[in-house]
Amino acid sequence: MRNFWRIALYGGLSILSLHAGGLRLSVDAKGFENDEGHAIVMLYNRPGSIPDKSLSHYYRRTRVAIHDGSAHATFTNLPAGNYAVSLFHDANDNGKLDKGMIFPVEGVGLSRFDSLNPFNPPSFEKASFALDKSTKIAVRLLHF
Repeated sequence: MRNFWRIALYGGLSILSLHAGGLRLSVDAKGFENDEGHAIVMLYNRPGSIPDKSLSHYYRRTRVAIHDGSAHATFTNLPAGNYAVSLFHDANDNGKLDKGMIFPVEGVGLSRFDSLNPFNPPSFEKASFALDKSTKIAVRLLHF
């Protein structure tokens, strides 16, 4: 009888941990001009959160190293839903997206975008994708 309770307890904990673990999103970013500084990768989960000029409307944010022109970030314990990824090359490690007169002087990337221009402004709706299983996406860094 003791083994029955032990098996029931461990089985229940295993099932509970599967549901509590959530989903994983891996982001592979390529196209960095150099390995200086870090990549700032932001995950969004709300309509209207992109464009995020203040870089404060994200759901989660991480800072990762750049190696050989690429950066890799992983977000874990995510509930299923719609997400978008935005990132930039923080070459001078000041925590901000540096801009010239109009456009960023540091590379930027956005999920589901191959180019950025005034005629195709970014939005959560355009950049978002459904996350219903653990997934890996690729984001290409764009330079103005």
